[in-house]
Amino acid sequence: MNMLKIDFVSDVSCPWCIIGLQGLEKALADLGDEVKADIVFHPFELNPGMPAEGQNLIEHVGEKYGSSPAEAQAGQERVRQRAQDVGFIISNRFPDGRIYNTFDAHRLLHWARLEGRQHALKRLLFTAYFTDGQNPSDRAVLLRAAEDAGLDAAAAAEVLDTGRYAEEVRADEHRWLSNGVNSVPTIVIDNSQVLIGGQPAAAFRGAILAALEARGAKA
Repeated sequence: MNMLKIDFVSDVSCPWCIIGLQGLEKALADLGDEVKADIVFHPFELNPGMPAEGQNLIEHVGEKYGSSPAEAQAGQERVRQRAQDVGFIISNRFPDGRIYNTFDAHRLLHWARLEGRQHALKRLLFTAYFTDGQNPSDRAVLLRAAEDAGLDAAAAAEVLDTGRYAEEVRADEHRWLSNGVNSVPTIVIDNSQVLIGGQPAAAFRGAILAALEARGAKA
């Protein structure tokens, strides 16, 4: 069996990130025992300056991309259908959906990695935001996700309340930005293959096999 490290740079408020994760996991499942992956999630904030109260989704998309409300809604419908096609449900959050700050979620995910529960927490945060329409910056939402991921609730509360791992998250964000990552998801497989966006399983499977081939050529 081949062990691969997969760096997955993403934000919990990025729909293409969960779509890409679905594709990656499908590729790994198709490869079966041939490959075992250590997926490490790294922070990327789509909206680092977002205030605590968040912003209406249609308004935000209009300001950021110049889209009309009708165009923004049509785009969301396309994303929702793409997610459904890969087995993930994005609820119809228009017109009441909001975009939130995700920095505390990234701090909690950093800690969850140290505890061996990062993958579970990441998935729960995607579901909380996209499927259940919850605020991923809300302390109660984060604590519930942490507990559901098998993490200690009191320890999770301490991480959130003390601001722990803020420096580590900022440093990790800066490292990826410095390496040219400016959109998510960005996925680096075995330090040799890079994919960007919500790619299908076939693209991930090809990249994984190419990474294994590149490793063999170096041996």
